[in-house]
Amino acid sequence: MHKQNSIAGELANDGFRLTPQRVLILEALDMAEGHMSAEDIYAEVGQEYPNINISTVYRTLELLKGQGLVLETDMGDGRLRYHSVNKGSRHYLVCRKCGKITDLSEDMVREQEQSILKKYGFAADFKNLVIYGQCRKCGDSA
Repeated sequence: MHKQNSIAGELANDGFRLTPQRVLILEALDMAEGHMSAEDIYAEVGQEYPNINISTVYRTLELLKGQGLVLETDMGDGRLRYHSVNKGSRHYLVCRKCGKITDLSEDMVREQEQSILKKYGFAADFKNLVIYGQCRKCGDSA
């Protein structure tokens, strides 16, 4: 079964209508390489469904987030970004100086979760982790 179809199925099973706009938004998220902002989704969906408005995109993202079907990430630039939970967790290092975004490996995050559990008895849930700091290039130029 296609991942997007499984999310659509979950929405339908929860009693939500699968409007053409919702299906196109799900498809845009499914086809994305990484996170997408609401504006990115609006532009993508607008190519196929020109009558969509940005408020529909925001409402649909809130619905999907509320149902636990998308994750929302704040990269610190004032624009929230979204991705499907079917694509797994995503973790990033974000340079506050130049804005460079680097993927952080799942293994490293898993090690930190285990370390926190062992030391503090706390089961951390890093579904979407963004760590802000300074990249090597910006640190070298200081």
